[in-house]
Amino acid sequence: MYLLEMVFQHPQSKIDMEHAKRLNLLLTCGSWREDSPIRQLPQLLGPFGIRSLTANNGEEAVQMIEKSDIHIAIVDLAIPLTAGSTNQQPGGERVLQLLRRLQPQPPTIVIRPRQASIRENARSLARSLQEGAFTVVDRPAVLETLLDALHRALRKHYADRWPLQGWNT
Repeated sequence: MYLLEMVFQHPQSKIDMEHAKRLNLLLTCGSWREDSPIRQLPQLLGPFGIRSLTANNGEEAVQMIEKSDIHIAIVDLAIPLTAGSTNQQPGGERVLQLLRRLQPQPPTIVIRPRQASIRENARSLARSLQEGAFTVVDRPAVLETLLDALHRALRKHYADRWPLQGWNT
């Protein structure tokens, strides 16, 4: 818990927590494992005023983006496009494209599956960065790596301060 307090120290800790929950974090997760680091983030970050909006597929992610301001996003490229999709068409790249069109564009942390070759690894990295990724994390994602990436995004894009309400509407 000490690491989390250092990383996500809220500057006005005496504020009512309902008003403090101003940072919306979009989480997309293609992993079926319950102990996945992405699935642990809402419980860990909630006490620091971070509201996690979780989507299991591209369709759910689009609904979250339409309903709420997104300040930071973690996009798993392996999520399916729709619920119950049998062809497992990846929806992560579509979510990235949608986030890139938001004004201002939220910093996006991309989690990508392992690639079969060095060439495919380089192509995947280049595609993610072209689509506006702030950083790219390879699977399996480690919790500390995700927390560090979130901290760097908060520091760079928001100068270590919470974003204002309605900033990208």
